[in-house]
Amino acid sequence: MSADLQWMVLRNCSSFLVKRNGLCLSKEPNNLKNRNSFRFNGLVHKKTVGIEACEDKKGVVLVTRKSTGWRKPASNMTRVELKKNPRRTLNTIRKTLRKNNYRKDLKMAALRRASVILKSQKPVLVKKTRGRSVAKR
Repeated sequence: MSADLQWMVLRNCSSFLVKRNGLCLSKEPNNLKNRNSFRFNGLVHKKTVGIEACEDKKGVVLVTRKSTGWRKPASNMTRVELKKNPRRTLNTIRKTLRKNNYRKDLKMAALRRASVILKSQKPVLVKKTRGRSVAKR
């Protein structure tokens, strides 16, 4: 079945659909922006990309769908954990998407999602105030 036909069936009656405050969002896997749109849909396209946080909250997981083997959904997804420094992680995502001919329009969305996840995993540093403390009056 073509991706267009699948989208026509799924767009208004998906179990992943969330409608709130005038927005149509989606909770499906491999949807990088969580929008209910044909472009970002992770169910209808042959090659999809997903970025998730690791189980131990250190690094990201790059999830890609193979274009072959669509009848076997359990073995269709490839999961790679990326736990190096953030610059190396983003370069690995960029190179993987380019070398394996994944969709070019999803590259920036994947990089942004990965960078937000990596930024959220950084420890928060408390800045010390210089000079007198206000509480010592």
